[in-house]
Amino acid sequence: MSSEFAVRAMRPGELELVLEWARQEGWNPGLDDSLAFQEADPSGFFIGAVGEVPVGSISVVKYGEHLAFLGLYIVHPDFRGKGYGKALWNAGMASAADRTIGLDGVVAQQENYRKAGFEPAYTTIRYGGIPAVFPQSSLLAHPVSDKLDGLFRYDAAIFTEPRNAFVAAWCKRRRGRKTAIARKSGKIRGYATIRRCYEGYKIGPLFAADTDTAAALLAELLPEAGGEPVFIDVPAENREAIALAESMGLEPVFETARMYRGMAPATPLRNVYGVTTLELG
Repeated sequence: MSSEFAVRAMRPGELELVLEWARQEGWNPGLDDSLAFQEADPSGFFIGAVGEVPVGSISVVKYGEHLAFLGLYIVHPDFRGKGYGKALWNAGMASAADRTIGLDGVVAQQENYRKAGFEPAYTTIRYGGIPAVFPQSSLLAHPVSDKLDGLFRYDAAIFTEPRNAFVAAWCKRRRGRKTAIARKSGKIRGYATIRRCYEGYKIGPLFAADTDTAAALLAELLPEAGGEPVFIDVPAENREAIALAESMGLEPVFETARMYRGMAPATPLRNVYGVTTLELG
């Protein structure tokens, strides 16, 4: 490993570079993900650099005092095999202190994560394609308003930790990004975001009390894709979510495992019809 190599906090503009690396790896991030990612935890993003040249990255975003989430673990192909990845990993893991750490591991790396102390909690299957039909629902969903206090509480009950700054930025209406919310008798039953990615659109989170609510959210958001492919990362344990994705004609295209080092949070997977993002949990 070069003596000039060092791990440091990301500087302005470097997260966009890392997301371009992620695109090159085939991870298909959102076009404007960096705006919300930075709000999640400004101290949670690291660059490995040789001198002034960025060669790798890792993020360990902290949610409160008990949970952190690891992602964007990339070493540029031109600099692999030199020990930079291990140094990045060690720095990122240390930044989480004694928090439980989660990640979404691809199949090929899951054994390596096990050796590092991570245990699988559930499998996530990415469903994708051009929807053949839009789901039907007895409910109507609507674009989210600027009053987000209730949404913050709803999100924290399912994600299990508050992430208000991230949710506010994630849900902010921008070109190619829309968030919808569904209520019944004034009570929030679910919410979801669709966002433009390098390929098609991703929907996440898709949190809902039941399939009827999830269908209402999808019916509101799917027109945003304009007939392009749509992708949803669905927990395999939620059979109703799998059935809903398949009812639209979406097919499995990718698989990961949600893994944790430490005590896994008690996520109510029956309410998770789509994971927010594999990079931040």
